[in-house]
Parts: sequence; C-alpha cells; structure tokens
Amino acid sequence: MRREDAMSGYANPVLDADWPDPDVVRVGDDYYLVASSFNRAPGLPILHSRDLVSWEIVARALPQVPPVEHYRIPRHGSGVWAPSLRHHRGLFHLTYPDPDHGIFVLTAPDPGGPWSEPRPLLAGTGVIDPCPLWDDDGRAYVVFGWAHSRSGQMNRLSVVEVTEDLQDVVSTPRTVVAGDEIPGCRTLEGPKFYRRDGWYWIFAPAGGVATGWQSVFRSREVYGPYEHRVVLAQGSSPINGPHQGAWIDTPGGEHWFLHFQDRGVFGRVVHLQPMTWGEDGWPIIGAAPPGAMTGEPVPYYARPALGSPPAEQREPVRSDAFESTKLGLQWHWQANPEPNWHVLPGDGTLRLRLVPDDLGDLRRLGHVLGQPLPGQPSEWVTSARLGPAPDGARVGLVVLGTAYAWIGLMRTPGGLHVLCRRSMDGPGEQTLAQAGMPEGDDEVELRVRCDAEGLVTFAWRFSGGVEWQQVPSSFTAQPGRWIGADVGLFAAAPLGTPDGARTVSLTARDDTAAEATGGYATFHAVRVGIGSGEGRA
Repeated sequence: MRREDAMSGYANPVLDADWPDPDVVRVGDDYYLVASSFNRAPGLPILHSRDLVSWEIVARALPQVPPVEHYRIPRHGSGVWAPSLRHHRGLFHLTYPDPDHGIFVLTAPDPGGPWSEPRPLLAGTGVIDPCPLWDDDGRAYVVFGWAHSRSGQMNRLSVVEVTEDLQDVVSTPRTVVAGDEIPGCRTLEGPKFYRRDGWYWIFAPAGGVATGWQSVFRSREVYGPYEHRVVLAQGSSPINGPHQGAWIDTPGGEHWFLHFQDRGVFGRVVHLQPMTWGEDGWPIIGAAPPGAMTGEPVPYYARPALGSPPAEQREPVRSDAFESTKLGLQWHWQANPEPNWHVLPGDGTLRLRLVPDDLGDLRRLGHVLGQPLPGQPSEWVTSARLGPAPDGARVGLVVLGTAYAWIGLMRTPGGLHVLCRRSMDGPGEQTLAQAGMPEGDDEVELRVRCDAEGLVTFAWRFSGGVEWQQVPSSFTAQPGRWIGADVGLFAAAPLGTPDGARTVSLTARDDTAAEATGGYATFHAVRVGIGSGEGRA
C-alpha cells in the first residue's frame, strides 16, 4: 500500500523517522506522543494526532537539558532517555530519565506548553525508563528499569511509591520483575504501567532494540508476583524488534499499540499495531492466527475508526521557509544552545553565527541545527552565502552521525571554495570535491540526496546556474549514538575569531531572494522532498 493511497487503511511506519521510545496518552479525542531526545535540544518533542496515523509536532517541552552547563557540549548517547507521558487531574506529566543524573518530572495543563522546569524525582545513576501509575485508591507508583552501563544492574524492573503530584519518593524501590529468572529473557527495559480489570499491567520489551520482542506482565498486586507472556515478536515479518511503545484505547473501545523499530541510520521509526484482548484476559498485538498468543507486526492495516481521516497519511513537516521569528519545531541543536547562535528576522532568512571552534570535528559542535534523516528516500536543497569572513570559516549542509559528510563553502587564503568533505572513524576530514567560486560570487546552492539504504550523494550549483555539479564519491550515512543520522546546517569560524563577528544565512534558492545586506547572506527556505514527491513547506 502506497502512503498516498492509504485512505481507508494506513501503512507502517506511521512516523518514518527517528522518534525513539514513543509513549502515547489519549485525552478525549486527542492523542499525544512523546519521544526521547538524548543530547538534542530543545528536547522532549510532543506530537499530536486525531487518528493515530497522521502526526504533527506541537511542542518541545524541554528548552535545555539539565544540568544546563553539563550539556553545553554534545554528549552523544546521554541526556533524555525513554520518557512517559500521562494525564492526571487535568495536568499532563512528563517523566523522563537521564541515566547519569536520575529521573525528572515536568508538568503542563496543555501539551503545547509552556511546561514547568524539570524537577528531580529520583536521584541516582542508571535508573531509566520511568512510567507513573495512579491507582484506584489515589496512591501513585513509578515503574522503571536499569542501565547496566551506569548501575551494574540490568534485565529487571522496579517499582517505587511516590506522592500523587510526583514530587517525592515515599518508599524504597522494589524489584517486581527479574528478567534473569525468566528463560530467554534479556535486556528487559522500557516499561509502561497500566491498570485494567483489576490487574496491574506492565508492558515492556526485551531482547535488545534491533532483535527483541514485546512482553506483558500482570499481577493482582502492585509489587507482584507478576505473570508474563510475549505478545508481539518479529516472526516471519520484515519488521525487526519490535521494541518498546505504548498501549492506547479509543473512545469507541478499540485498542492499539505504538512501538518503534530500529532502522539503523534512519533511527527508531514508529509503527501502529492493532491490539485485541483474548478470552484468557491477555492482550495480543499485531496479526495472529486463531489461538495464537503472540502476534506479528503488520505492514498495513485498516485505520482506527476515529471519524473522517485526512486525505493522505501525513508526517510532521520538514521543509522550512524561515518566515517566523522562532525556529520551527522540526529543528534541534546537538547541545544546549546559546541565544546568539542564530537570528530569524522573519523575512525568509535564517542566519547562523560563525561560532569559533577548532574546525576539527563536526561531531563535537553543539551548534549544528538538524532534524532526523527520513526513513524514505529524501532530497534536501538549500543555499549558503558566506560573506566577509576570516580564512578557515565554513558553512554547509551535513549528514551527521558517528561518521559525517558535508558540502558547503569555506574561505581560504586562495579565496572562497565549494567543498565536500567527509570524516569517518576519527578526527580529520577527507576532501571529496573542491571548486573555486566564480569571482565576485559568494553564494552556492547545495543538495543532499539519500536513498533507501542510506547512500548519500552531494551536489552544488552556482548562483544562476542550471546544471548541478555532482560530487563523484558517495557517502554511506551512519547512525548516531542510540539515534539515527541527522541532516543539519552549520557555520563555524577558526578559534580566535572575535565572538559574534560574523553571521551566515542558509536557505533554499529562490529567484526573489533579497540582495545581501551588510556583507551577510539573505536566503530562503530549506526544501525537503520525500520519495518521489515534493517537500512540504
């Protein structure tokens, strides 16, 4: 089923990009999804849907990752791990772990924000993946897992009682599920806590993000003992994992499960699975023959019965015309941003400050402005103009992971040049292509194309040019630490450049673009095309 043909049905994944560790809550007819964000800032993206299939970003709940100074530099793989999103007594609660600092809570009356400052709930290293549950008697609990890399423990789930407002811990954590005692169970993590029909339910994946399955645990008592069953596994399907997610119901009584699939360079993409309850009281997720206890992921399915669906299956927008004075919600930095890293006048211009840096490694720069590489073939087009700047200043478009490659402009003693460079396993960059700019010209149009396997090709053309000049060598994109690759914009200057001395603008090419003023760039949108279709601005 093609995504554009999914009128009565939908195609998985419903979010075909890196939205890791999703959790979902329903309030009335509205569904809200939160994803982990690791070192990216602003973090904790909140998405909204009315049909569980098409989603849009409505907020980023965490402007800066605490401790703020600690995350002024990129700390890949650290920061915001798997969060939970719940609604209780008119208030939304976001509970998230930082494996190096503990569990934090944010609240808001509206998921679009503003959200409160994060407050610590449970201190300690290695406590991860928290999810609260408010019981029928008004008491509240949090279930969580353990990161072996920080705590020395893993493959177990613990429960702790907390105050109803999630302000304080009121008991000692107790292990309720020991994965080592379950044959074949390993890397148990990502729990979600529910109450149904007199049972306490914990949904949790095991077996690893790319190779595991969904388990469900139930007990009549909050601290157990818990029975268990595997309710979703890859089986004969092409959907590996399938990993952690969230059970959600609809006003009409349907049940669904959103989970992620690890797709390497494309990150943790989100699938929607049908869910039913068997006569024995256990859930079955995905497609299963009669009598089966374990389902398999579906590639497509009939849409949830939730009123009139949109004309097409939609994902959050990626293109940006830069017509606002605030960054679009699709963007994030690689570390906590400084306020002067960018300027958005609202006239179609994004100006990036040439932040002084040692120019050694784009993986070390916090001021790379990015968004996830889509899981489908994509094309990214933008323009860059580098005005008066010191030698060594550079600006460009990068595909960034544990390895990276970029195309853009660099000022050298010999003048302004178009460069395409890559960096693989260590510091230092290899030049793939280089060309001098025409005399008097300081603007170039840049293009990045990525295919379904993560193979990236680069091209450029000069201002007013017609033919694209393709870089002969391609680049195989690499994932980041627990995340997929990013496509990003950056600007940097050599160490010693006066702070705030230079600004760069990046945009998509537009013949109506205003002339550069003050020696700096004036450009328009980043334009993104997905598959064979045009990008959506």
